[in-house]
Amino acid sequence: MAKATSSTESMNYVVRGASVNRAALIAARLTARQLRLRQQRRHVARQTGNHPAPFKGRGLSFQQLRAYQGGDEIRHIDWRVTARTTKPHTRVFEEERERPIVICLDQRRPMAFGSRHCFKSVMACHAAALLAWNGLDSNDRVGGLIFSDDRHNEFRPKRSSRAVLHLLNSACEYSERLLQAPAVDKQPLSSALEELRRITRPGSSVFILSDFHDYDDEAHKQLLLLSRHNDIVALGINDPLELRLPLQGALPLSDGQQRSVINIDQRLQQHYRDHIAQAQQTLQQQLRQLGVVLLPLSTDDDLLDILSREIRLT
Repeated sequence: MAKATSSTESMNYVVRGASVNRAALIAARLTARQLRLRQQRRHVARQTGNHPAPFKGRGLSFQQLRAYQGGDEIRHIDWRVTARTTKPHTRVFEEERERPIVICLDQRRPMAFGSRHCFKSVMACHAAALLAWNGLDSNDRVGGLIFSDDRHNEFRPKRSSRAVLHLLNSACEYSERLLQAPAVDKQPLSSALEELRRITRPGSSVFILSDFHDYDDEAHKQLLLLSRHNDIVALGINDPLELRLPLQGALPLSDGQQRSVINIDQRLQQHYRDHIAQAQQTLQQQLRQLGVVLLPLSTDDDLLDILSREIRLT
């Protein structure tokens, strides 16, 4: 479950455990409201800073060009058209249409791993809860896709607490199944992204929560098609032990049913660090080519702090 303190500026959200607590995901709505407040306080600073937020909410979109009228804002004058026609013209904007929130939640076997605070699967569920509640409180429709190794559930975006609760209840069920017998089939990320593309309408805000361990050419192809008409943020969930092996010696491992031990030496440590660094760099470059923001999220991170610093949600 998540542990949260409640002071206005020092509130944090540290997720713990190998399983998901339904009550904690429901209670995350209060934290999501706090997230909106923090985002609103930082909105002006982000707009005027050198590094814009990687993900934007609703804003203004260009609608038409017309002759300047008294009262129009000077900053919206199109100086090129004005020079060409010798008459002042201004750009007219309108508020963008709603952007449904679509959450893609990975609950496959590799997500059932954690060395410190929680499993990756649990962190993903809590991140999904904050994003879903935040979207609903922003009056957006919320839906998504949850997938495991052998099945998936889809949720058409709706603007209701009941719909969000249905999504989160399903997330809990998927997470609980990870602690049971391992799945026989293995669904690749590319298949899930293909399903995601099928249910996502153009103009949506898409959040993909996964460790991206099997991001390959086919997954890249599906994400390319999805990114053409949608804004996408990829939350790459990892565990500290995946990024850096512990000190030399025997390391016990368990999947909840079987146990084994691997021996770690300096050579293995260096080889592993190089491999992980290269894999992360490659993934980041591939996603950047598509205009997809990659936000690393560790199982020992303060989830509220990461989301409020890196993503503008309101």
